[in-house]
Amino acid sequence: MKVISTTKAPAAIGPYSQAIKVGNLVYTSGQIPIDPATGCFVEGGIKEQTRQSLTNVKAILEEVGLTMGNVVKTMVFMADMNDFADMNAVYAEFFSEPYPARSAVAVKTLPKGALVEIEVVAEVA
Repeated sequence: MKVISTTKAPAAIGPYSQAIKVGNLVYTSGQIPIDPATGCFVEGGIKEQTRQSLTNVKAILEEVGLTMGNVVKTMVFMADMNDFADMNAVYAEFFSEPYPARSAVAVKTLPKGALVEIEVVAEVA
């Protein structure tokens, strides 16, 4: 097991790692839309928050030489399922075929009042 950490994504705000590599898989922790440069949420709504969350995921993967093309599974947590179409439009900017498997669920609340949180599992080729 190897801990993965980068300053290009928000630092962990609790007792967890940004990501863990086990065998040929990398598991990221859920990424909320915090800009690592400011430590604050990005301004805007679900589209901007989705873009930042996925940018954070991308930065973590890049730390170990991976791309979004290595992602095999995503888990998307949203505060409001009515935001699905807008989240999905931005999500599509980050992935190409073959698309990873995905779960998308609405939850009661997310850390710090985020509108979205995204975690992934990626394969090391």
